[in-house]
Amino acid sequence: MNNGFEFTPTRKLKFALMALILLLVIGIIGFIIIENMGFIEALYMTVITLSTVGFGEVTPLHPAGRIFVIFLIIGGVTNAAFVGSAIGQFIIEGELKNILGRKKMETHIKKLSNHFIIAGYGRVGRRVGEEYLRRRVPFVVIENDNQICLELEKTRIPFVNGPATEDEILLAAGINRAKALVSTLPSEADNVYLALTARHINSNLYIIARADQPEGEKKLKRAGANSVISPHILGGIRMAMASLRPNVVDFMQMTAFSGMGLGFEEVRIPEDCRFSGKTLIDSGIKAEFGVTVIGIKKPSQIMQINPSPSAVIESGDILVLVGSNESLEKVTAEMG
Repeated sequence: MNNGFEFTPTRKLKFALMALILLLVIGIIGFIIIENMGFIEALYMTVITLSTVGFGEVTPLHPAGRIFVIFLIIGGVTNAAFVGSAIGQFIIEGELKNILGRKKMETHIKKLSNHFIIAGYGRVGRRVGEEYLRRRVPFVVIENDNQICLELEKTRIPFVNGPATEDEILLAAGINRAKALVSTLPSEADNVYLALTARHINSNLYIIARADQPEGEKKLKRAGANSVISPHILGGIRMAMASLRPNVVDFMQMTAFSGMGLGFEEVRIPEDCRFSGKTLIDSGIKAEFGVTVIGIKKPSQIMQINPSPSAVIESGDILVLVGSNESLEKVTAEMG
């Protein structure tokens, strides 16, 4: 019956060492009682008996002492085999588990496509990862810190260990098949170099990069970044809005992060879509799916905020929607 105790390699090794100590104690006591030896002589006889080195007896043994030695040797040999097995299992299983785990993760990453890559899993990258996990978005982390990689391995988050600025690390993360790259490296120079390298490998990649200084935005845009985010600027704006419009900020935070079932989504109108060429009111998107279109981004990059009911939907447009998560999933599936 399983009572929750698992005889793991670590416990097996501890048990073997405890058995060895017990044999030492039994041997010492046995030689003292049976052969009337002193403590040092009894310890010496016990050690050479258990180790089977055969240095010779301190004094000739009586028949009872020889029988005792026979059983002590059998116990010592058996325990030695048990200790060797425990050590081998401890080393081999641990290494094998790591090797198989890494192999499985590498295979999983090779199968990914249209996934997201987070370069750097510090404070900013971790928040991005948490949001991806919440939304069940496939992603891979590139991280150079071994301690953080251990944390990622424990939480079973796919990762590649190494500097994100190296081509082979990017390829190992599937940069050539990825949908987007989020660069949150602490060094602005590394973010610029990463954007440049990633754009060279995958010309269709959507690149979001972090910039701590305003002048870094131009450099990142020239390097190939589609969007540049400054956490400090966004944090300042949010603090200002929280002081000026606290209820608006509370509403946005609750809908975006608290899992209340209300969220935002964007969908691209595909070719031959049944909504293409229709106005918002004639499309019946709100009536059919229960979502509200709060923005339409045209292929010309012009964004219509709060479009009127007469706004025309065209193929290639990107609709920005707000609604329940269930409704957003339905409309996303409809758009493919």
